Amino acid sequence: MTFFVVTVFLLVYLGMLLGGLPFLQLDRTGVVLLGAIALVASETVPMDQVWRAIHLPTLALLFSFMVISAQLRLGGFYGWAVGRLGRLDLSPPALLGALIAVAAGLSAVFSNDIVCLAMAPVLVEVCLDRRLDPIPYLLSLACAANVGSAATLIGNPQNMLIGETLALSFAEYLLVAAIPVMLGLIVTWGIVAGLTRGRWQLRASPPEPPTHERTAEHWPTLNRWQSIKGLTVATVLFAGFLFIPWPRALMALAGAALLLTSRRLHSFRMLGLVDWQLLVLFIGLFIVNHALQQTGLPAQAVAALATQGVDLHAPTPLFVTSFLLSNLVSNVPAVMLLLPVATDPISGPLLALSSTLAGNLLIVGSIANIIVIQAADRRGIRIDWRGHARIGVPVTLATLAIAALALWLGQRLDG
Repeated sequence: MTFFVVTVFLLVYLGMLLGGLPFLQLDRTGVVLLGAIALVASETVPMDQVWRAIHLPTLALLFSFMVISAQLRLGGFYGWAVGRLGRLDLSPPALLGALIAVAAGLSAVFSNDIVCLAMAPVLVEVCLDRRLDPIPYLLSLACAANVGSAATLIGNPQNMLIGETLALSFAEYLLVAAIPVMLGLIVTWGIVAGLTRGRWQLRASPPEPPTHERTAEHWPTLNRWQSIKGLTVATVLFAGFLFIPWPRALMALAGAALLLTSRRLHSFRMLGLVDWQLLVLFIGLFIVNHALQQTGLPAQAVAALATQGVDLHAPTPLFVTSFLLSNLVSNVPAVMLLLPVATDPISGPLLALSSTLAGNLLIVGSIANIIVIQAADRRGIRIDWRGHARIGVPVTLATLAIAALALWLGQRLDG
């Protein structure tokens, strides 16, 4: 049975690495779901253990903020925010700074992936209207969304998982992450502005948009009432997370339920914007990782590494391993693998910062990166891996260095 579990685990994580499996029409979610079904159907994970393997508070929190983000998307808030930025009389570097601040702020409260999905197409049109090269702005959007999402325990899926599993204090984590995130955003602006200096303007005519694509004349219009509803619920929840010792998942579910009880926005439209594939991915990974943990092999591997001087319970090895795994199999599965060794008080913030900031290194390191690249491609703007790495690599290394230094100093001061 152990051989079967290990085989399924390796195939699932190979699929996570490759984005699918050779000769099969499966994406990452399909591979994970197939692996989970194989474990449950073979009764390797008995049906009565499935719900014990799945961490429901994480799923509830993730689902709830998907509903809140859907409210803001349908209200046109994200597109309106970018459009307002584009109408400000700012120099190109100042516009870049404003974009980074807005993208990071929104991503700290809402999902970084959703922020990029809604903002990227409008940002392209803003840049083309102003005769600005969209590439530095698009890459800054992805980097800022990733860095900004590290500021809170609701900014991205892996932070939700870490916060709920380790029962981290929302306020205490915010205090730990705020300074490295703010410094990281300043450094991100400096790197992009420095690398783009003197080359802000387009040198050629912008590509003509396909007829089915939205252009500047067809941006989402702002529905003030629906946007205010979504922002109000998000603000109340954020304050509740800071000051009220109730379970975050239950408060978030109450907020999502409030938004679903609408006289004008049909629940079908809101639930249609929920990322069900991501929820299925989480469920499948919970089951696959639970099966592997039951074999005892991960604990044996951790003990064997410790005898060789690599103790994953210690902050430095955990930080490095989180960075490497996040770029091999993506940050959510990397965090799921490493949570059992997150026993040090600093391990939760360390995992959240390192796994999130690692996502800027390569295009495949973060879904937010892929969303931005695809939005640019639909408008005829090509960003290859070299173009992304030119900004992504220095931003990643700089922000990780800042985070590592901040965590080390925090430990020294606490000691």
